[in-house]
Amino acid sequence: MPQNFHDLTVWQRAIDLTVCIYKLTQKFPKEETYGLTSQLRRASVSVASNIAEGRGRLNPGEFRQFLGIALGSAFEIQTQLLVARRLEMGNEKAINEATVLCDEISKMLTAFIQKLSSKAKS
Repeated sequence: MPQNFHDLTVWQRAIDLTVCIYKLTQKFPKEETYGLTSQLRRASVSVASNIAEGRGRLNPGEFRQFLGIALGSAFEIQTQLLVARRLEMGNEKAINEATVLCDEISKMLTAFIQKLSSKAKS
């Protein structure tokens, strides 16, 4: 029986990241609405969504696969935040906050994936 994803700290932090990204991108130029703003928002929602969807799967292998997709989205966000910083879009403090949070989530996802992988080998 799948367990509740709400209890996962990594999912909770991913929701925090999504809120952070939405607040950050509110300050982006209007011409970025369909560019970097949209990309960052979709990628941030993807992290939490893939964790939740994976948790609802029936076996650890599928869950691990969805965690990998979430990790890929986190790396996408890190790249997009770097682009935003270099283009001097948004508030530097907010970019730093999102970057730190995204790094934390990436590390948590990596550890979770490794844990599931080692259990699968046992």
